[in-house]
Amino acid sequence: MANTAPTLKQKAHELIDHLPDTATWDDVIEEARLRKAIEEGIAAADRGEFASDEEVRGVFARWGVKA
Repeated sequence: MANTAPTLKQKAHELIDHLPDTATWDDVIEEARLRKAIEEGIAAADRGEFASDEEVRGVFARWGVKA
């Protein structure tokens, strides 16, 4: 079976196509960074790299968030 994953070029076209006509370069960059972060997070999860409840609570505590 051939690899059917979209290429970076295809992903970039999709990103641009879904932005409003009034989008700025900053909007493009922000959306690209968000999508990259999401893809990296999914890849990490696929590898089984999860934060424990204790780790998450520790981060929240450092941020002053009650968990």
